[in-house]
This record gives sequence, C-alpha cells and structure tokens, in this order.
Amino acid sequence: MGRMSRRAFTVAALTTLVAAGDAAAAPRRTATAGRAPAPGGMPAASGEMRGMWLATMGNRDWPSRSGLTGSVQRAELRALLDTAVRHGLNTVFFQVRPSADALWPSPYEPWSRYLTGTQGTDPGWDPLGTALEEAHARGLQLHAWFNPYRVAPHTDLSRLAVSHPARTHPDWIVAYGGGLYYNPGLPQVRAFVEEAILDAVRRYPVDGVHFDDYFYPYPVASQAFDDDAAYQAHGRGFPDRAAWRRNNIDLLVRETAARVRELRPAARFGISPFAVWRNAQTDVRGSATRAGVQTYDDLYADTRKWVRSGWLDYICPQLYWNIGFADADYAQLVPWWAQVVQGTQAQLYLGEALYKAGAAAQPAAWQDPAELSRHLTFARRYPQVRGHVFFAARDVAADPVGAMARVVADHYQRPAKPPR
Repeated sequence: MGRMSRRAFTVAALTTLVAAGDAAAAPRRTATAGRAPAPGGMPAASGEMRGMWLATMGNRDWPSRSGLTGSVQRAELRALLDTAVRHGLNTVFFQVRPSADALWPSPYEPWSRYLTGTQGTDPGWDPLGTALEEAHARGLQLHAWFNPYRVAPHTDLSRLAVSHPARTHPDWIVAYGGGLYYNPGLPQVRAFVEEAILDAVRRYPVDGVHFDDYFYPYPVASQAFDDDAAYQAHGRGFPDRAAWRRNNIDLLVRETAARVRELRPAARFGISPFAVWRNAQTDVRGSATRAGVQTYDDLYADTRKWVRSGWLDYICPQLYWNIGFADADYAQLVPWWAQVVQGTQAQLYLGEALYKAGAAAQPAAWQDPAELSRHLTFARRYPQVRGHVFFAARDVAADPVGAMARVVADHYQRPAKPPR
C-alpha cells in the first residue's frame, strides 16, 4: 500500500495514481485524549510499531539489481537490516511474493526473477530463511509480505517460467491494464493462492503475514476486468457483481486469517490498504475525502469490515499525504481510522510516505524535513495509533533530506518493542 499507491507495479506509477486524485479530507472528529505518551511517543508500557517495508518488486529496495551473486545479495540484505536497527526500528515487512513467485524454495510457484534475472532459476540460497535468521539475530521482527493476485507486470504468458501455474492454468488469468492477474472470482484460484502463501507460514517462524493494497487491480480508464465467465458461474445470490467481488476478497482475508492463526498462533496477520475506504459523499460512514479511488468500490476491498469483523490483528493504512493536503489531509484520516479500530482487536499502524520526502515532484510540505516528524507528533493524540511503518527501506538508508533522521531524533531516541 497509497505507497505505490503502495504499489502500481512501480513507485512512479503509484505516485501518478495518487496525484491524479486520490483522497481526502475536512475535519470529522476531534482528537481523543489518551494516556500520557512516553518521550519516545507511545504510551509507556504499550509497545510501539516502528517498521519499514522492504520491497523486492522491480528490485525497488533489494536486491539492488537482479543477477548479483548470492554473497552480494546477502550482504545487501544484512546492510538493510542494520539500517533498520540504526534508525531505532523494530520490524521489517519483507516482500517475499511480489508477483506470483517466491523468495523461498516454494513447491507452488517459481523463484522470483528479481533474484537471478530469470524466473524459476534457483539462486542457490534461501532469502526468506536468511532474512528471518538475520532479523532475529538483530532483535528485529520480520513479517512476510505477500501480494495475493498479481502475476506479472506484462501480458505475455510465454515470458513466465514454463512451470508457472499461470501457464498450466491460463483460464485462471485475466489480462488487465498491462498486467496479468489471477482471477479472484475463481474458488480454485483462491485455494491455490492461500496454499502458496501458507507454505511459507508452515515452514518459517515468521512474526507476521502481511498483505499490501492489491486485491482487484486499481482501475484503468476505459478498461474492464474480464471476469464475466466466473461471475456467471459463481455469482448467483449476490445483488450485483460488485457485491460478489467484495465477497471474493472477504473470503480470502477471512480464510487466510483463520489459517495463519491455526498454523502459527504467534504470527500476526495484517493488511496495508490504500487509506480511503469510502468518501463521505458516497457513504456517511466514510472519511471526508474526495478520493479518486475508494477501496470498497474500486478494489472491492471492504477494509472497514475486515477490522470490525475481527479478521485482522492489525491494519496499516497508507497515509501517504501531508498534513493539510487539500484532498486527503493526514490530520483528518488519522482520526477516521482511529474511530474504525476503536473497540476492536485490531491494532492501528500508520503507513508513512518517506519516499516523498524531498522528492522534486512533491509539493512544498514534502520539501520540509520535519513533515514526517509532525505526523508522529500528531498521531500521539490518538491512543488507538500503535506506531508507524515507513516506505521504504532504500529511503530509510538514503534519507536524502534528513526526514528519517528527524523522526529518529524527535521520536526514536529510546528503543521500543513492537506492540503485543
């Protein structure tokens, strides 16, 4: 999540989506008084999420390019984990299934091409296993981050590994917006995706299982996601296709949550959605936003329901806008999300757009190194907010305008354990 909105195949594509008209906000709720925060930010005994996403899609953060030797890749990975420790972070969200592939020896899907340059080629080592070992040795938690339905950032099945399930089952695939996707409307697809993900959960002591913001793909103008046959076969009993699509995603989330808890009770299951569920003008329960994308209507992701139904251990909306942004004010979305999680078991973390800090295409607020620190200061007003996650690892390491250094100086001078 968002982040690439968080993630229209590349950070650039995602940023374009957000600028084109995503999200929100006139004030809806006043700040809630909470326990007095400790100097580090969160209430004294509560724990605090201090995380960073480590993206592998397109070699965004790691490895720096495909085809490097295993020893160089391991050294780069260790350096990024050291970066997290150096900045007072306690959790890394490691993208291990960026596009229907794997960064572990999966019996279900091929090795990721972002490792060797060729999908299906064994890199000679186990990135997920190594990442867990190295993270835990540094006192970091590691959440395995999976993208459920994205298959490829192109539409040519022949470019996939010969053994790829998409080539074995081309009827599972929908081409849309220049990419290939598994069809969420097919029960056999949902069953396969869950098995592919849960293989890692069975085999590795992951601290969490993490989904990003891609469910049904982000809408592309003048294009339709062709799931007619699946809807005709499986859509009976639903008032319309949108309700059927939302139910398909609900099933994925609910079933994955239950199976993660069964297989690895200590692991936590969470999702990082685009931050606008619905605009208030669409639904009075929504945020005071004017978003061009609404997860409920466009991605068929009922993120509010997932929280209030108890399916998630945490939610981390991608609040990738500055305080005062006309269409999506950070200071208005934080209280909306705080109200959503109020009274539920789900913890609320806030996704932070570190990648925007100092970026030339961003508005003046993002040229100020103190913008992100102000986000953390503002969020302390809400006891429901249990921490922040920064996109992404490469930006934490480079920190071109010192925004992350300012966060550390203002908020992370004392160590903190993740929330329990």
